Amino acid sequence: MSSHKKYNVAVVGASGAVGEELFRVLEEVKFPIGELLPLASARSVGEEIECQGKSYKIEELTEEVFEGRDIDIAFFSAGGSISAKFARYAVEGGAVVIDNTSHFRMDPKVPLVVPEVNPEDIELWEDTGIIANPNCSTIQMVQLLKPLHDLYGIKRVDVSTYQAVSGAGKAGMEELVRQMQAFFEFKLDEAKVEAFAHQIALNVIPHIDVPQENGYTKEEMKMVNETSKIMHTDFAVSATCVRVPVLRSHSESITITFGENVDVNVDKAREVLGNFENVTVIDNMEKNEYPMPIISTDTDETYVGRIRKDLFADNILHLWGVADQVRVGAATNAVRIAQKWIKLEEYN
Repeated sequence: MSSHKKYNVAVVGASGAVGEELFRVLEEVKFPIGELLPLASARSVGEEIECQGKSYKIEELTEEVFEGRDIDIAFFSAGGSISAKFARYAVEGGAVVIDNTSHFRMDPKVPLVVPEVNPEDIELWEDTGIIANPNCSTIQMVQLLKPLHDLYGIKRVDVSTYQAVSGAGKAGMEELVRQMQAFFEFKLDEAKVEAFAHQIALNVIPHIDVPQENGYTKEEMKMVNETSKIMHTDFAVSATCVRVPVLRSHSESITITFGENVDVNVDKAREVLGNFENVTVIDNMEKNEYPMPIISTDTDETYVGRIRKDLFADNILHLWGVADQVRVGAATNAVRIAQKWIKLEEYN
């Protein structure tokens, strides 16, 4: 991006999976960084990170670390409890906080933003100094829902997710690798189960996050509630979130019900999806072309395919979406928020 002004940036959770990806994205988009302050817990202090050709040493996140540092933008991706405790100190130090945890998402005073979908909400940041980054599964879904909602008007969405182990952080990825290694050594029954409720290698687990009284999980309810807030709509959403033995990139099977009088045109649906910002259509069954995690991983696009009309109802559309949840679902979305925020600040 082009900007005449440089911005001082802090990254909280600098040694974590999303933090590491943030540095990659900031470098790739040539983000206008003045000073960069990587922050983490005491055990990571002194470790070095590289960004835009420079090396920086990680400092400890404390209540005083933002004082006098003139930080403009602070990315938080170190867990909800960390954001709950420390985000206000970044705001008091003069920074806008872009928070990648679930802590602020449903706060009515905090905008919840996917820049392709509701960029206008960024203007609300001044109420609290905080902009929330949605759940990874929600981000890639609403990017696909938005152009279709504008086209036809959505009444209901039913989604099943196929979520990669990296959604549980480095520990989730390492556990899958260890269990697969144990499988090939004929020792899978000895492999530890720690990051997930059950063995993840050669298995799928229909359980992500804490069970709720209504029978859904917290992850599923995030998708329900966040979609409504981001899209400013009240259409029904039901989600089933499943962990699968894939290292990276979440997949989603989405069924969209439009108004009763809608007669879905699949070609038109493909067209509006293909024209939407940061969405790529891959949809040719005859050539075995459709979105898959191996296509989306390490990219900043949300891919969609298997677009088809329901066999029994003209107002129902089915599709399959895939995106790299560490990038599109976290780091890239956060950086895109920052880029939009900069444009807003420079315009004002």
